[in-house]
Amino acid sequence: MAHTVTIKSTEQVTHNVDRLVVERPSGFDFTPGHATDVHIDKPGWRDEDRPFTFTGLTGDPDLEFTIKIYPSHDGVTEQIDRLHAGDAIVINEPWGTIDYKGAGTFIAAGAGVTPFIAILRSLGEKGEIDGNRLIFSNKSEKDIILKDEWDAMDGLQTLYTVTDQPESPHALGRVDRTFLSHHVDDFDQYFYICGPEAFVGDVKDALLALGARKDKIVFEDGMDG
Repeated sequence: MAHTVTIKSTEQVTHNVDRLVVERPSGFDFTPGHATDVHIDKPGWRDEDRPFTFTGLTGDPDLEFTIKIYPSHDGVTEQIDRLHAGDAIVINEPWGTIDYKGAGTFIAAGAGVTPFIAILRSLGEKGEIDGNRLIFSNKSEKDIILKDEWDAMDGLQTLYTVTDQPESPHALGRVDRTFLSHHVDDFDQYFYICGPEAFVGDVKDALLALGARKDKIVFEDGMDG
């Protein structure tokens, strides 16, 4: 079922990430970590849709999306960057493969962190964040989405790594088998992975090679970094 909803506010989160708050349809529920297909309610764009993750809490009166913008693509996200309060989007029923199953390590690349936002916020709200860790890979420091929020989340362990900024104080390099062997001590835990398809595949293979259990790897791919 499709719902046409009005945008209540927009905000820039980083240099290329926007936050949209939209009205919540009556009775609309979602699971933290899940997404919906979004259409822009404007001529020429109603037949174009893209998947975006709900990033607010399930009990919030409104719905929130945290969306990476790709101006050079001349596509849906570039149009979303032009939206303002009062404009409308169309959302469909929620879907997704990332569900929280227990304490573990969340491994994200770029916009792949978005399914983890609602999950970690929900755990933080319930006081159940202890034992969870976020490993977050980006090109540079300026690309780290919601870094201040992660740093302030009491009980969440964080490890940031960058690939294109050698002078950064954070870890340098890709999240691969060598990186994981150096930075993860326990492979008998849950691992949650999201990012570009190649990233997810590589990290999943590396974890399995290092002894992680297949039934404890939860993943979704296709989120551009």
